[in-house]
Amino acid sequence: MRTTPDGRPVPPPHADERTMLETWLDFHRATLALKCAGLDDRQLRRAAVPPSSVTLLGLVQHLAEVERNWFQRVFAGRDLPPVYGEGAADGFALVPDRGIDEALAVWRAEVARSREAVAGASLADSGRLSEQEAAHVGEQGVSLRWILVHMIEEYARHNGHADLIRESLDGVTGP
Repeated sequence: MRTTPDGRPVPPPHADERTMLETWLDFHRATLALKCAGLDDRQLRRAAVPPSSVTLLGLVQHLAEVERNWFQRVFAGRDLPPVYGEGAADGFALVPDRGIDEALAVWRAEVARSREAVAGASLADSGRLSEQEAAHVGEQGVSLRWILVHMIEEYARHNGHADLIRESLDGVTGP
């Protein structure tokens, strides 16, 4: 697989649908990690785009929770607690003793579990939404295809946030 100069995987220009979806998701996952690289703990905890309280560390934690929700709970049907506990179900809350190394390790473990959960599944296979999520979507069943597209959108949106935060911290811009 080709990579960008910064090491992110380049999705192939021609591939089957499954490969295209999974490689774009992996590209966006790698982008999130890149946006956090080279910063100190203070910078990673700084909410740099007022009035938002979103931080890069919080984004990593949040996306660990998002991975767990969509692949473990929705698609695989597993009853799992929030990654960071019931009081932090969205993952954004920061605690003093959890830094980026731990957050990235947890996030990477959730990504690995996500890959395991869908290995061998068809894009047409369905997961089951909670009643609350189903109210937004219009039904309780969603295909793996839908989940993968949603995850690409979720990462792309949050990587846009990460771009703004990173630029405000140290001026670094880029894809």
